[in-house]
Amino acid sequence: MKKIQISPSILSADFSQLGQEIKKLEDAGADMIHVDVMDGHFVPNLTIGPPVIKALKKHSNVLFDVHLMISPVHKYIEAYSDAGADIITIHPEATDNLNSSISKIKELKKKVGVSLNPETKIDIILDVLDQIDLVLIMSVNPGFGGQKFMPEVLSKIKELKKIQKAKKIDFDIEIDGGINFENSKTVIEAGANILVSGTTIFKSNNGDIKKNIELLKSK
Repeated sequence: MKKIQISPSILSADFSQLGQEIKKLEDAGADMIHVDVMDGHFVPNLTIGPPVIKALKKHSNVLFDVHLMISPVHKYIEAYSDAGADIITIHPEATDNLNSSISKIKELKKKVGVSLNPETKIDIILDVLDQIDLVLIMSVNPGFGGQKFMPEVLSKIKELKKIQKAKKIDFDIEIDGGINFENSKTVIEAGANILVSGTTIFKSNNGDIKKNIELLKSK
C-alpha cells in the first residue's frame, strides 16, 4: 500500500502571512503544499496567480501541488511551471486537448495530475491513466473551501483502484473537499493515498497543525 500523504490546502491559511503559514506546515510534517488556483470563470472564485506562487516557493522545500481550476488551462501551464509548481493538476473540461496538455506538463518535467469533479465520470480519463502521476478526486464542487464532503465519490475511488490493479499502472489517488477526522479513514480505506485538507488542518485542535496532520494520516 502507498504511503499516506497530507497536502494541506493554503486556501484556509492566513493570506496576510502566507510565507509563515507554509513554513509552519512544513515544520509540522506536511508532505506537500496544495495550492488552489481559481479564475472566477471555470469555478466561481478567484485566488492566486504565478507571481504569488513564485514568491511562496522561496519559503518552502516541499512539493507544490498546484491544482489549476482555470479555463482555458493549456496556455497557462508553462507560467505555473516556471513559478515553481512541482505537480500540475488540470481538469479535462478545461482543455481542448487533454493529451496535448498532459504532454506539455511532462515536457516541462513536472508531475501530471488530472482532476475529476463529483459529476465527472472516470471514463473521460481511462485512455490517459498510464500517462499521468495522479488523479485528484473532488469530493465537493470546486470553488470554495469549507464545504461538506460528498460520500458518493467513494465509489469512484474504489473503481479507480480496481482499474489500477487490473491494468497494473501506478498513479496516486488524491482526494480534496471536506476531508476531516471523521471521513479520513474511510477515504484511505477506499484507496486514496493523498489527502487534501484545509479547514481541519488549520482550525481543529486550536490550530495544532502537527497534531492535525498526524490524526488525518492515522487509519
